[in-house]
Amino acid sequence: MPRPESATRRGRQLFTLVVAALGVGLFWLLDLPLPFLLGPLFACLVFAIGGAGLADSGRIGVLMRTVLGVAVGSSITPDLLSRLPGMAYSVALVPLFVLIIGLVGYPFFRRVCGFDGPTSYYAAMPGGFQDMVIFGQEAGADIRALSLIHATRVLLIVTLVPFLMTSIYGQPLANAPGAALADIPWRELVLMAVAALVGWKGGERIGLFGASIIGPLVVAAAFSLLGLVEHRPPALAILAAQFFIGASIGAKYTGVSWRELRVDVMAGAAFCVLLAVVAAIFAEAVALAGFAPAVEALLSFAPGGQAEMAVLTIIAGADLAFVVTHHVARMVVVIAGAPVVAHFLKWKDRE
Repeated sequence: MPRPESATRRGRQLFTLVVAALGVGLFWLLDLPLPFLLGPLFACLVFAIGGAGLADSGRIGVLMRTVLGVAVGSSITPDLLSRLPGMAYSVALVPLFVLIIGLVGYPFFRRVCGFDGPTSYYAAMPGGFQDMVIFGQEAGADIRALSLIHATRVLLIVTLVPFLMTSIYGQPLANAPGAALADIPWRELVLMAVAALVGWKGGERIGLFGASIIGPLVVAAAFSLLGLVEHRPPALAILAAQFFIGASIGAKYTGVSWRELRVDVMAGAAFCVLLAVVAAIFAEAVALAGFAPAVEALLSFAPGGQAEMAVLTIIAGADLAFVVTHHVARMVVVIAGAPVVAHFLKWKDRE
């Protein structure tokens, strides 16, 4: 017999998927962009803020993220490796990008918004949602506030970047996410499944950050470089990944109070304005220097989640490996550097 709390969670997960499906249908009927990503996101967001009991999809949602890891890995080809030296110039800007965001973000959250030191610091770090929450918890941060701030960052970035691409850069978002299932050899489908599962579980075993994406990425890249995989995952799988990612973002606002909306969410939204300015400056500098086309530069420095940026890159038909290389570099810089800098800030001496 399942435990009552387990049955309740499954019921909430099922309800969340129904809400997300309604969002897809509404966006599709209204001919709005990215129905499989933004439809579930906004539908779940509205229901969550309205007080509905939503829940993330647990391991199934994580499994869907492995699809994007495989999609990125399969884009790493010998031709890409030959272009890596040309990426070095823009990738070298990533540590400076993270440093400036930290220098802007920490005083904003600490002095303007009035959060405590650990919460302000880890709210300002443009790292992965889960990693920043874990680091913040160890440092004594307000986990609820930290979670809402990072959820708001990802929500607004995922919402604003498609608008910028279409309205400012004239980039259509109608690129096919992948080939039809029937057009991909069964041998490659099997290898993709192996890359997803082995990369994910192997990455978790060794403590790899972002294991559900980075692990499958590494294994799929090996298959691609060996000539064993020549396609991305099928379009249906990538659409499913969009669906679960969008629902997950919206569901993070479940149980949010009006005070949290006024204080935490608004602080996260205001910080996104600062983030957008810094990211736009770096993206424009990279484009003007000729390191990358404008769309790739924007996607590379937009500080959203790895999975979300991978989805947008695929739909835009941009250089997936180039964009993800910059986001992986950002994650490495934040995860390796943030705890070291935090150690020297000595929160207790400053409170």
